[in-house]
Amino acid sequence: MNTTASSTKSAAGGGATRLLTGIERAIGWLERVPYSLLALPLRFAVATVFWNSGTTKLANWAATLQLFEDEYRVPLLPPELAAYLSATIALTTPVLLVLGLLTRPAALVLLGMTSVIEVFVYPQAWPTHIQLAAMLLVLLCRGAGSWSIDGLLRRRFDRR
Repeated sequence: MNTTASSTKSAAGGGATRLLTGIERAIGWLERVPYSLLALPLRFAVATVFWNSGTTKLANWAATLQLFEDEYRVPLLPPELAAYLSATIALTTPVLLVLGLLTRPAALVLLGMTSVIEVFVYPQAWPTHIQLAAMLLVLLCRGAGSWSIDGLLRRRFDRR
């Protein structure tokens, strides 16, 4: 009986060891994923959200101006100026993000725009805004990664 109990414990211990080893290997593999690969979907996801917003604004400019006058009411800015700024930011920064050009400044501008929208326009939309803010904070803090124009320029300047 002792031999059987001992071998059962040993087999169970071996299974647990194999499981832990497998988990450690998986974690090691995940930790080796290059940041550049992780940054790509962040850049494209944020770019898509703002690009869609910008093209929607352009599709019906009269309705956009009406929204900024009646609903959005961004403080300190006249509605027409706020609409132009919003559309310009929403159409230029996604291009920068997709290219990985001036990624940190673009992320900072979009983080500011997201904050203004959250605080003054749609405070109830915080679940969406916090997701955008999290992605933008990663891009602001870590940049676009090496698979970007920013990365290419950094490598070029580092050689000099």
